[in-house]
Amino acid sequence: MKSLFLSLIVVVVLLSCTTSKVDKEELPVARVYDKYLYANDLKNVVPNNLSQIDSLALIKDYIDKWVRKQLLLYQAELNLTEEEKNVEKQIQDYRTSLLIFIYEQNLIGQKLDTNLSEEEALEYYQENSSNFILNNNLVKALYIKVPKSAPDIWKLRRWYQSDKEEDIKELEAYCFNNAEKYDYFNDDWVEFRVIEEQLPRLYTSAKNILSTRNTIELQDDNYRYFVRIFDYRLEGTVAPLEYVRHNIYSIILNKRKIQYINRLEADIYNDALNHGNFNIY
Repeated sequence: MKSLFLSLIVVVVLLSCTTSKVDKEELPVARVYDKYLYANDLKNVVPNNLSQIDSLALIKDYIDKWVRKQLLLYQAELNLTEEEKNVEKQIQDYRTSLLIFIYEQNLIGQKLDTNLSEEEALEYYQENSSNFILNNNLVKALYIKVPKSAPDIWKLRRWYQSDKEEDIKELEAYCFNNAEKYDYFNDDWVEFRVIEEQLPRLYTSAKNILSTRNTIELQDDNYRYFVRIFDYRLEGTVAPLEYVRHNIYSIILNKRKIQYINRLEADIYNDALNHGNFNIY
């Protein structure tokens, strides 16, 4: 902390030149009208492990922000009406809402069941399928980009269309040595435009390609592109369950939270009513 206090001395020299009457027991580092910021106010601003230069920079930044805030506050106090400055009710309302929120979140974290079974997800998905209409084409696909100079393209063409384990291993080894890019997308659903953006311009619409082909082969001046489509869903159709499972989990969990909070409020109300803890006059 010694370096911190050395830095504070520098700040005091730079910023505390004033002839106004100030607290004699502390050294001020900044003043805005009749408000003072003291060195003691800065003792928790800087972590112990910072260098003297970094400490000084952080302190200067803190002081600058304090000055700006106090100037704005002064103008607010000067220009707002007494009614506008009476914010006690808003402060109390905010404190009330914040305390209730923290209390509810603590209880939710302790007691809410956050487990979601596959049956629950499937049931919600089937009952609300109209809420999961796709805005984009989805695919499960393999994408390969190789230089035109890459060897044995005919082998690559055979391997990438094969489901045999030995061919898949050959494909992976070939792409490791020759491909500019090779992506299985972790067997996840991805938007087809993610692949389309990495291809030369398609000769027809994505919908037509996905509906009629399971492979795409293109080339430009420098590269060859190979895409294999394992599965697809077209824009305007219902999204696969795997693709929206996370959303379904969030929706169901949020509903549980709302139900839990409603039960909590009802239980607290009824318990207080039964014990005569409140009256409505």
